[in-house]
Amino acid sequence: MNTPIEGNSFVYRDNIDTDVIIPARYLNTSDEKELASHCLEDLDKDFVNKVEHGDIIIAGENFGCGSSREHAPISIKACGVSVVIAKSFARIFFRNAINIGLPILEHPTLADEAKTGDRIFVDLTNGIVKNITQNKEYTCTKFPKEIQDLIQQGGLINYTKKKLGV
Repeated sequence: MNTPIEGNSFVYRDNIDTDVIIPARYLNTSDEKELASHCLEDLDKDFVNKVEHGDIIIAGENFGCGSSREHAPISIKACGVSVVIAKSFARIFFRNAINIGLPILEHPTLADEAKTGDRIFVDLTNGIVKNITQNKEYTCTKFPKEIQDLIQQGGLINYTKKKLGV
């Protein structure tokens, strides 16, 4: 996770649930490209047309609440989002994101101050987020090295395979 991330921000409100992240009508597939093509479409119909590889989602409280489905973080990661930063995450989304290797960070005020389109720099290793557009810097709680390694390996399955030498 030593590679810094830089991308444009997409800022959303509190309580973005998994049905908004990936609507239930698309849960009949596990194809990542198909899931990515419908990511956030009920909240922001143009999101998948605007998001670029490396972009960042910033949200308020309780991001990923609702149903416990790994399809939600998979769709976010598959459409090119490099990290999600929120005031807080629903616990099941938090765990699913780590399990599939989607970096997430929590910060209490970033979502209130950032605007969609701001250029954001993220140093996951040190928990540093910089809003380049607004010239502001934030410190987030960084993950322990083992969790950083798990995310860097692309998730729990890849991490486990590496540990087992498979």
